[in-house]
Amino acid sequence: MRPPLVPQSLKRRMLLEDLQKDEVRDAAFRQIIQSIPRGRVSSYGRVAMAAGYPLHHRAVAHLLRRETLTALPWQRILGSDGEIRLKGEFAEEQRMRLKMEGVKFEGQRLNMSVYEHIFNGWDF
Repeated sequence: MRPPLVPQSLKRRMLLEDLQKDEVRDAAFRQIIQSIPRGRVSSYGRVAMAAGYPLHHRAVAHLLRRETLTALPWQRILGSDGEIRLKGEFAEEQRMRLKMEGVKFEGQRLNMSVYEHIFNGWDF
């Protein structure tokens, strides 16, 4: 048995609603990322959680990948273990930018207990 056909107008409306939800979510991510002070870092998961979207850590990564030329301090977002998740020259640039902000690495990682920014609900 075939599933019922969905009218094109309903499909378009559903797609538009999904896009609007994504825009609201991404705006919340941007606000959280911009609140991280110089010399501090956070993880993709913590940013998603602070924005009210737990389990959306991949959406944070996608946002940063799409908006590389914006004013977002993308270098301050790392893996939860304090390791840079980017590869190649992008990883080197992130490491260099963080060092310029005073962050010190221990091998390939930094100590998250020292450099992690703790989000407070009243900060944003």
